[in-house]
Amino acid sequence: MCLFLALILALLAAPLPATEMKVHRDLAYAEPKSEKQAVDVYAPVGGKNHPVVVWIHGGGWQYGDKKEVDVKPQAFVDKGYVFVSVNYRLYPDVTVGQMAGDVAKAIRWVHDHAGNYGGDPDALIVTGHSAGAQLAALVCTDARYLKAEKLSLSNIKGCIPVDGDTYDVPLQIKTVEQRRADSYRKKFGDADSQTATALSPITHVAKGKHIPPFLILHVADHPEVKAQSQRLAHALQEAGVPAKAYPAVGKVHVTINSDLGTPDDKPTREMFEFISGVLKK
Repeated sequence: MCLFLALILALLAAPLPATEMKVHRDLAYAEPKSEKQAVDVYAPVGGKNHPVVVWIHGGGWQYGDKKEVDVKPQAFVDKGYVFVSVNYRLYPDVTVGQMAGDVAKAIRWVHDHAGNYGGDPDALIVTGHSAGAQLAALVCTDARYLKAEKLSLSNIKGCIPVDGDTYDVPLQIKTVEQRRADSYRKKFGDADSQTATALSPITHVAKGKHIPPFLILHVADHPEVKAQSQRLAHALQEAGVPAKAYPAVGKVHVTINSDLGTPDDKPTREMFEFISGVLKK
């Protein structure tokens, strides 16, 4: 009897087997076809109407690739989601505004083709890390990008920017050291420019726009991302948008991203609870 009980307990403690996943790579969302305007889709094998998570990589708007997803695809598929990782054109070939346009085009493609991969086009979550966090937040607050693709902010059920520092670009340019400020100016313009203001998600926060709920993950003890995250969360709350800035204790800029989706990771738990909540609504 004791051996039987021990066997049952061991089986209960064992990790569940991973959900079988099918990967579809390099699917173009724009013409002419380009590796920088393509997505990778990771989908559960079988089933339909799975919620879809759109992931936007970081890399300072200059680097990065959709393949850099660590454990995220399997983690989301295990939860019953389709995971879509987006490539977009990079600086200096295009502007940050054009990158946001690429992200909107990718979302349009996902909306149109989600059903082909078992996804639900009416259950879209947008998320991204670092530069991808800024692009995610911008596309989910400035309605013009999705409107250009004949979608609206109401098509997005939730937004999860991860450790971004440019939700208020002019503030960032004015407060960081000269070397970094110069780097931001190359991509966004001067702090007082219309471009820097227009590319700041916080600029576009207002009541009655159907901005989706936000969960803003950030490194707990980094003053810049903390201040930027709290500032965006407060602006959203003031506009009546459900929003939370979640401080990830013990993380740095790299690990808050690479650990996302790993077992026992607190930001991961917060993220999945947020997604579950917004989808129920």
